[in-house]
Amino acid sequence: MAYSIHGENKHFGTPTNPAASDRVPGGCSSGSAVAVAGGMVDFALGIDSIGGVRVPGGYCGVLAFRPSHAVISNSGVIPVAPSLDTIGWFAKDPIVLRRVGHLLLKLSYTDIRLPRHFYIADDCFEISKIPARRLTQVVTKSVEKLYGRQVLSHVNLGNYLASKIPSLRNYSNGQKNGDSKFSSLQALSSAMQLLHKHEFRDQHNEWINSAKSAVDASIVGNLSDDCDSTINIVQDARKEVRLALNALLKDDGILVIPTALGCPPKINARELSSTSYNSETLCLQSLSSMSGCCQVTVPIGTHDKCPISVSFIARHGGDRFLLDTTQAIYATIQEQVEILAKSNPSSKEAMSEEAAEAAKEKGNSAFKEKQWQKAINLYTEAIKLNGKVATYYSNRAAAFLELANYRQAETDCTSAIDIDPKIVKAYLRRGTAREMLGYYKEAVDDFSHALVLEPMNKTAGVAINRLKKLFPA
Repeated sequence: MAYSIHGENKHFGTPTNPAASDRVPGGCSSGSAVAVAGGMVDFALGIDSIGGVRVPGGYCGVLAFRPSHAVISNSGVIPVAPSLDTIGWFAKDPIVLRRVGHLLLKLSYTDIRLPRHFYIADDCFEISKIPARRLTQVVTKSVEKLYGRQVLSHVNLGNYLASKIPSLRNYSNGQKNGDSKFSSLQALSSAMQLLHKHEFRDQHNEWINSAKSAVDASIVGNLSDDCDSTINIVQDARKEVRLALNALLKDDGILVIPTALGCPPKINARELSSTSYNSETLCLQSLSSMSGCCQVTVPIGTHDKCPISVSFIARHGGDRFLLDTTQAIYATIQEQVEILAKSNPSSKEAMSEEAAEAAKEKGNSAFKEKQWQKAINLYTEAIKLNGKVATYYSNRAAAFLELANYRQAETDCTSAIDIDPKIVKAYLRRGTAREMLGYYKEAVDDFSHALVLEPMNKTAGVAINRLKKLFPA
């Protein structure tokens, strides 16, 4: 029924993932991804509503392209959710991927337009189960080599969307949510799932009711009509998200996010039925599904012997630009993947890095539960295991701020900035610490630097305006 992003099929069995035989291949277009990954065909078509092409591309280690919504006719295709459905395709070779795209999109060949902005969505990489550095390092080095460091910048996508679409913060599964910290990405994912369920039910409920025994109970049980009252709000959100991403990316920008939450889950793994796991995975898929923007899945090697990937997103209608950029950067990305693999850190060093990441994740969980001292202890453990990661210091600074230990927060942020001069959160946190310590000029400098790195950062802008009003000199 094209309803899952995992690729399982109770009628015919789950297709074998050629890149990791004990892992799911991703869905719903798992067969097409497997055919390409296994070398049976040069390319294959699929349907992507909420990740049906992008996820199996990532899980099987092949290129996968979801075009802008409605730029390719869906005539003759059985619909899943019409306002989300697109015809996508898979290929191993970026030249083949681009040629298929030019044919399906009916594009004439013109000069290639160079990308001028690559936005790394830091908050999206933070939810990944794979260390963010492992995912972003290959991309940043490739972009620097081809286009220069100046085209790279970082963005907190959740904050950006919240500033552009404030209504998203009030809805989760169609219900008002009083938590002011509720993620706009989670809200967008919930809106997408409401729309997907609503349109799927409209298309197929009559048949499902007449053939219940043939349809998985998890599908039947999910088709309640509790979303009908909010569907107009969801449709409005789709328009607003497209406008927001188009405004960010313009004609020459590319957004970089993880394709999926982590490595493909093992067959029959608990994650497959985990609501939280699926919800976080769908957060990443909701960006293109809801905005209608085009997206490509790009393999970047393996982690724990499983394929991993990142995704590039361009504005709605930027399909030619995205296909051209993918072809231009692909060889360099694979070259950087090989360099990273050959660097082969010692097993002891690798174990320390993994242990440090695990401590950081536990620290993040403690922070979310407002256990500030516990979070500090865990971030300290991560720093002792691997003191070269700016995020560990920045995160510990956030916990110190909660305990009003402003001196230590300032020190940690400085350490983070020394390691990574582009870490926006460290500038914001140091600015906050310095403001509380009475160093107002230095605080303004920090917030201003954060704005240079992330021009649409609302927190920095508000802080600067507040300080300048309070202390005009």
